[in-house]
Amino acid sequence: MTQLSVNINKIATLRNARGGDNPSVVQVAKDCERFGAQGITVHPRPDERHITKQDVYDLKEVVTTEFNIEGYPDERFMKIIEEVRPTQATLVPDPPNVLTSNAGWDTLKNERMLSEIIDQLKKWGIRSSIFIEPNISMMDGAKLCGTDRVELYTEMYASSFLQSHERAIKEYKNSADHANSIGLGVNAGHDLDLKNISFLKRELPYLKEVSIGHALVCDALYYGLENTIQMYIRELDR
Repeated sequence: MTQLSVNINKIATLRNARGGDNPSVVQVAKDCERFGAQGITVHPRPDERHITKQDVYDLKEVVTTEFNIEGYPDERFMKIIEEVRPTQATLVPDPPNVLTSNAGWDTLKNERMLSEIIDQLKKWGIRSSIFIEPNISMMDGAKLCGTDRVELYTEMYASSFLQSHERAIKEYKNSADHANSIGLGVNAGHDLDLKNISFLKRELPYLKEVSIGHALVCDALYYGLENTIQMYIRELDR
């Protein structure tokens, strides 16, 4: 079964627009789990424009499913990871000023750095995942780094899905099949929604986890959070 991890960054964005604690990211995380989500994802960026460092520590106390923290592995991020000890740390190559993740790692050029980071995560007992584009050589590089999983950056899949399902999935399937064959777990995230997620799961039956935030929160405005989470779970189970 592919797990659904709900990215709650957008909940924090809404809260931060007015200050205070409405909506509460802690309560939303608890409700997402209660409604069936198998994980919670956050991305505590340095400028704290959505999830704050304090949010991460508060969530540590209440998340009972998988806690996935993603971010660029600088000193600040690694200190948070060491202290919180989430289930999974997803390493992304984002510079501090980008709006959202927009590229995957070059695992060959960054092999030494990533290997050192992943070695430290293993010592802390934390599963590692590398945010990566669909490229077989990058999958081989990820294997050399020692990561447990890769997370496919699925923006290209999502943007071309309606034009041609088969063209959209081709590179992802080839790369993910290769990753699976060399012993890497495969996650996916970015721009996945109710229209494209079931086809992705059908083509990548070994997909372990999807992280979905923006589309899920947008859908929840119309369908309600509980119903939306159940809709995504049903799509993953189709």
